[in-house]
Amino acid sequence: MKKFRTREGVFVAEGPKVVEDLMEIIRPKRLITTNEWTINKQTEGIEVDIVTEEELARLSFLQHPQQVLAVFPILSNNQSEDYTKELKGKLTLVLDSVQDPGNLGTIIRIADWFGIETIICSHETADVYNPKVVQATMGSIARVKVIYTDLQNTLKHLSESLPIYGTFLNGDNIYKSNLSNDGVIVMGNEGRGISKEVAKVITNRILIPNYPEGRKCADSLNVAIATAITCAEFRKRV
Repeated sequence: MKKFRTREGVFVAEGPKVVEDLMEIIRPKRLITTNEWTINKQTEGIEVDIVTEEELARLSFLQHPQQVLAVFPILSNNQSEDYTKELKGKLTLVLDSVQDPGNLGTIIRIADWFGIETIICSHETADVYNPKVVQATMGSIARVKVIYTDLQNTLKHLSESLPIYGTFLNGDNIYKSNLSNDGVIVMGNEGRGISKEVAKVITNRILIPNYPEGRKCADSLNVAIATAITCAEFRKRV
């Protein structure tokens, strides 16, 4: 699927909420929809195919199709040669091999909620235009820039001017740590956490402690949940 998305320069979004949020920012190339969704919709100049619910179900990636499927052009990030300069004074998320599409989509939605404009991903992170990712963002994909790059080199460069925070099981209690208004927050892989190579560049190791501390519990938090808690704690200090 990814090679076809890349070759054609398009991605698919489904459901009224996701499609309508994206349409505020991006003009779709094609809409495949039931009659119900087209009522009071501005679709002039867009190729529209009216289909039955049964026909939509055969085309949909969803278990329960929702009235409309849209084909959008892949967004161009238009990043400058040194886009890292634009991150100064801001909070940025970095994802080190987050591979589950649902987790990536949820993290993009979390970033949007907390006003984080940019997410930097390793090349091993899930494809942002995977239909499951797009669906999980609930439209936030249109407002958050997602960049794929070599993390180690990028973080080394960023560490010259910004603190690099990383979530670890042996870090400092996030609730007792001094957190800055700007910087980089690194979240690791679902099973392995932050890689050894990336860990070398982390300047501030933080931990979300369980409660009460020392009690036997789950080994770790889901990466999307951990991202939400971490972002909330940073924004609370603003």
